[in-house]
Amino acid sequence: MTKVSMTVNGKAASGEVEGRTLLSAFLRETLGLTGTHVGCDTSQCGACVVHVDGRAVKSCTMLALEAEGAEVATIEGQAAPDGTLNAIQAAFQEHHGLQCGFCTPGMVMSAAALLKENPKPTEAEIRHYLEGNLCRCTGYHNIVKAILAASGQDVSAIAAE
Repeated sequence: MTKVSMTVNGKAASGEVEGRTLLSAFLRETLGLTGTHVGCDTSQCGACVVHVDGRAVKSCTMLALEAEGAEVATIEGQAAPDGTLNAIQAAFQEHHGLQCGFCTPGMVMSAAALLKENPKPTEAEIRHYLEGNLCRCTGYHNIVKAILAASGQDVSAIAAE
């Protein structure tokens, strides 16, 4: 066992891990941050996306030890301390960008990374960026609409699927 320390959602966090412990397992099992979902363990679904040092990563493909000393942001850190949703979360709620909710944490974290990189993405750019995130419920239409809305763009022009 090896001690790993990082900052998670602005707070110091540490724990003992085996060398093979994935970041997703550390977040969920050691820190109790179960908002990071694991849907595949093969980097296919994107439900486990978190930010490590400001970069979106699939936490099921990163070892916890690789995050030593890093700044990690999870879905639990996205809302304000009083529970007020951030713009992306509010847009997902307002535009019905979620159904079962399983993919939602990864989608929100991916959307946050996209909007940081490209504050006014087109519909095509959003769809391209989300290619690594799978949703089996929504067909992506409302997810794309929510991300456009979160970026402050008009969603009325988005084509219905």
